[in-house]
Amino acid sequence: MPRTSDGDCPDKPNGTDDQGEPWEYTLYIPHDLRAVTIGRRTLRLVLNAHGLPHLAEAAELLATELVSNALRHTKGPAALRLRWAGRVLRIGVWDADPTPPEPASRVAAYAEEGRGLGLIRSCSDGWGWYPLGGSDGSGKYVWCELTATATALAR
Repeated sequence: MPRTSDGDCPDKPNGTDDQGEPWEYTLYIPHDLRAVTIGRRTLRLVLNAHGLPHLAEAAELLATELVSNALRHTKGPAALRLRWAGRVLRIGVWDADPTPPEPASRVAAYAEEGRGLGLIRSCSDGWGWYPLGGSDGSGKYVWCELTATATALAR
């Protein structure tokens, strides 16, 4: 899969949107499975506080998959980042493993693993990843996006 950049949304100058100024939150999480629930609840709180509760259900599913993948496939800490700009919510997770995410080509009907990136691809308006750090491979950042208009139309 090609890497995708983490550029600002090009629709509006300076990343502004029709619902106010852009914002960003980052939650640093230890390598602890409780972080999945903490991240999900924090995300819902942030979206409600910014008047975006209609994005919460899909955003929680996506964030849960991203955070749980980071915790399952790495041994170090991670971070959950939420960014709103240009009517787009970007949910991203940093982890310390530089290995690219690989969507499963086939998943058995009753398999308990292997569906995460497929869910992200199906339930978001776009996703990607990029490596962090220099040649030492300091980790990666995996992200997905939800647009406010696409989510509102799906309701």
